[in-house]
Amino acid sequence: MAATDSVYVEHEWLAKNLGNKAVVVIDMTADDVQYMRYHIPGAVRISYRDIVMQRKDKVSVRLPDSQLLKVLGQAGIQPTRHVVIYDDMGGLNAGRLFWELERIGHKKVSVLRGGLVQWVLAGHKVDNQAVKSTPVQYQSAGEGVDNEADLAAVKAASEKGTATLLDVRSQEEYVGHPKYPRSGHIPGAKWAPWEDNVDFENGFVPKAAEQLLNKLSAIGVKDKDAPLIVYCRSGHRASQSYLTLRDLGFETVRLYDASMAEYSRQPALPLVKGMSEK
Repeated sequence: MAATDSVYVEHEWLAKNLGNKAVVVIDMTADDVQYMRYHIPGAVRISYRDIVMQRKDKVSVRLPDSQLLKVLGQAGIQPTRHVVIYDDMGGLNAGRLFWELERIGHKKVSVLRGGLVQWVLAGHKVDNQAVKSTPVQYQSAGEGVDNEADLAAVKAASEKGTATLLDVRSQEEYVGHPKYPRSGHIPGAKWAPWEDNVDFENGFVPKAAEQLLNKLSAIGVKDKDAPLIVYCRSGHRASQSYLTLRDLGFETVRLYDASMAEYSRQPALPLVKGMSEK
């Protein structure tokens, strides 16, 4: 993605392209009930739980690629189609599928700015008829993007400074609790809560780029080519921050998918309590 490109499309553009067969709209609103109540006309439903799984240790992670490609195929997605994803959560769910599609090398993927909230506020039509897509076989999209970090990469970032760690959880989670020894944050991680990325009071749209960049600059994140690793508890909230950083033009962003659910279970690995990074 070029630095001048946006990961978002506007509701006006989508309204004009709903009948475009090269475009497939994916609904990732909070739950299936919302989809049945109303959704953007023609939108195919993929839920967050459709694209994650639990490992044997109960840590939530992404699906194996073979299973992900089946989910995409069932939704009628092909590598040549422009996928436009929306949710009603400020990009919390949409960011996850965006991350996945970038990871596997899907060329045309966007998120609807403001999602379903902005769509309704703008007065566009909605529908309550479930859309049954024609299943296809999703062939490999080509060369993917190295946007996933594992535990070893996170340890290297913490110990050797190979990447900047961004903890996007709440302040309470970042600080930790004195009664819980395996709480707090990864040493060296900067606090950058995902909620600060969204203007929830004005249609769930992303906050202005200048405002977001100023906040990042204030914690020392300025170089858009420098490697970043985002994490939360389960890789869910961090997906929204991944989306935000990509839209701001940061080129080397990785998501620690297993996040604190995995890291905190490693008794030999250190954790820091309080607001200091180390």
